[in-house]
Amino acid sequence: MKKILTLITILWATNSVALELVIGEERLEPGLVFIFEGAIKDHVQPSGSLHLKESDTHVHIEARANWDIKNIPKGTPGGGFIPYLHITARVINQKTGLSTFIDVVPHINLVDNFHYARNITLPGSIDDNYTVTFNIIPPAHTELAIHRDWLNTYGKNLSTEQSYTYKDVDFSEIARATRTK
Repeated sequence: MKKILTLITILWATNSVALELVIGEERLEPGLVFIFEGAIKDHVQPSGSLHLKESDTHVHIEARANWDIKNIPKGTPGGGFIPYLHITARVINQKTGLSTFIDVVPHINLVDNFHYARNITLPGSIDDNYTVTFNIIPPAHTELAIHRDWLNTYGKNLSTEQSYTYKDVDFSEIARATRTK
């Protein structure tokens, strides 16, 4: 009986935790850390033209952008959210070549706090494998002002533009999962 209760508790806990598929992790100087994920689709406000309804999507694609906890610029909050980035994702079905392109935009929740994300519909079957490319574009000069101390130490930008590609991403488990209400 004790083993059955333990198994039920484990299954309940597993279904209650937000399942996330880590697609990749990257570090960009001067200490920006990115964790790219496929998460369970979710209700996001405002819905409609800005955000697809949960029922119309397969995956909540995410880019967590935070300062590293060490080796970061003086005065930087270790682990803090990095605002003003422009992050895009292209999801390509490896079987058919169909793709979808999205801007991931700032979101907030009680699990990841601030992050960049968007609900998406996969361009094909949830059982197909996908290639996912994330593009990181630093803020424009009109969006982020740079003080002299940063300019003298790190240059005129927050970071450099980067692109990260991951192949053979399997979204099937995430796409089938649902959040507990």
